[in-house]
Amino acid sequence: MIVQSIITPLRILAASTNQPFRLDISDPAPAPADFNAIKAAQKAMWSSCDYARIGVTMQITGEELAEAANPRPGAQVLDVASGSGNATLAFARRWCRVTSTDNIYAMLEAGRLRTRADRLEVNFQPADAEDLPFPDASFDLVVSTFGAMYAPDQPKSASELKRVCRTGGSIAMTNWTLNGFIGTLFDVLNQHSALPFGTESPTRWGDQSWINQQFSPVAESIEFRLKRFYFRYPSPIQFLEFFRTFYGPVKTAFEGLDDEGKTQLEKEVLSTIDQFNMAMDGTMIVPSEYAQIVIRKAG
Repeated sequence: MIVQSIITPLRILAASTNQPFRLDISDPAPAPADFNAIKAAQKAMWSSCDYARIGVTMQITGEELAEAANPRPGAQVLDVASGSGNATLAFARRWCRVTSTDNIYAMLEAGRLRTRADRLEVNFQPADAEDLPFPDASFDLVVSTFGAMYAPDQPKSASELKRVCRTGGSIAMTNWTLNGFIGTLFDVLNQHSALPFGTESPTRWGDQSWINQQFSPVAESIEFRLKRFYFRYPSPIQFLEFFRTFYGPVKTAFEGLDDEGKTQLEKEVLSTIDQFNMAMDGTMIVPSEYAQIVIRKAG
């Protein structure tokens, strides 16, 4: 564990600067986390793939979040780290006035194409989840589907969600949990490409105690519900190739390995799928636990 923490930020940051990774063990004390460098590397990672190909398959999570949040028509809604726009579309379909934000241009374009196809009116704007360009208490609802959880400075992004939500408004999120399929997949990937030093796993956002710690000081109530999203693919191999091509964390992990490492990681990913797979006919039906959270901000 000590070696792993020293070797970070590892391949992802080295790749983003086109510099080889070198370890100097003469000074074992790690430097403080450079969140700006980490965010730059994350941006390069997500920009290198077409995540929308995966995101659109998960639209149901946005729809169910919108139902749980129960917005009034005309509500001002901010979608943070909107990705392919699942929450954006869901709330816009319920006659909310949605501002959809992400720091990846391709993500915003994917959302624009989808809202245009559905003839929905949405305001799209680039934004960093850790530094939202909006005044305090600007929105009735602040939402995120598997988005804000990836910001490296987690307390800061949580503070931003609270800041821009008005008194009496709501913060609604979906976040992967540690013990679900995606959380387990993260663990596998981190054995081959460690998290940058100073960051925590995104699955912390799916932990009820951490959510309570971050949001209970401003909350009138916190509804925390564990749900499942089902990944359905023709085969485990097809899922692996699809995620290896279009899902940034998987793509980056494979690209940082030699042939032997890639073969080993492929075996471990397929073994993880087998651990969760409910299908008995060679296809893939894998439930992945996630937390659906609705926080009512105290008045």
